[in-house]
Amino acid sequence: MTYFCGMKNELKGLILLLVLACVWGSSFILMKKGMFDSNGAILFTDVQVGALRMLIAGTVLIPFALKAIKKIESYRDLLLLSIVGFCGNFFPAFLFTFAENGLSSGFAGMLNSFTPIFTILIGFFIFKTRLSSLQVLGVLIGTTGIILLMLAGKQISMTGTWMHILAIVLATFFYAISLNTIKHTLQHFKAIEITSLAFLTVWIPSLFISYQANTWSTLQVNPNAMEGLVYISILAIVGTAFAVLIFNQVISYSSALFASSVTYFIPVVAVIIGLNFNEKISLLQIGAMIVVFAGVFIANYLPAIKIKLQNKNIS
Repeated sequence: MTYFCGMKNELKGLILLLVLACVWGSSFILMKKGMFDSNGAILFTDVQVGALRMLIAGTVLIPFALKAIKKIESYRDLLLLSIVGFCGNFFPAFLFTFAENGLSSGFAGMLNSFTPIFTILIGFFIFKTRLSSLQVLGVLIGTTGIILLMLAGKQISMTGTWMHILAIVLATFFYAISLNTIKHTLQHFKAIEITSLAFLTVWIPSLFISYQANTWSTLQVNPNAMEGLVYISILAIVGTAFAVLIFNQVISYSSALFASSVTYFIPVVAVIIGLNFNEKISLLQIGAMIVVFAGVFIANYLPAIKIKLQNKNIS
């Protein structure tokens, strides 16, 4: 019976993982739809979309933040939560929307696969995490795939420049800083507490930027702006606030390692959705993404599999 319950929880975890991949994978097209209508006319600027996403998501998470705020015991906690808020949410929100002014949503989703490589590198250089020979090999392979992916993206006709590609690279670097900060310094907080409090730290800056970017005037002047606001709201509520709750549930059913495998599915979902919106993709891009995945798999999973096999042989 215990074995059956374990299998049942694994199945639940897998289902939720796939749901999470679909939610996060669709966020790239939602950013695009929040900025442009079906004819390509501007609904909101990239700055307005980034600010609204943070503002709406932060507002939704305020009840959780107010409940968790008593867990902050020092200025150090507040500083670390601010790093997570700005590096894990605020800066990437603006960098991704800027990038999607010139890149397809599918390609943006593929570039998001940089995150695990940067996470390993920052863990090694800043937090002094030890790397095995397999992890070093995985990083080298993944880095090669990243370079190929960037070059492949420039071969497809698009309005963007290297600045748009590098914006996503920088965003994934910020993601990696946030992930390492959570892993190494905020283990005394639950995932929902970290997320809600982190969003609380960026709520006022998001409100300020929304005001400075004339977001409210856009809603009054542009008759089609409400359409974009609907997509942005879905992006903020479902793609940000709700997705965190799903991720937390996946971990409760399985493990953080299993939950992190969502990285493999997000680019695939983003590409499939992008193709449905007539976005272009090349075989070289697909090949480069596979190389990145191979590097991530070797760096993140092969060491654990090797240790498990060694322990099994010893026993």
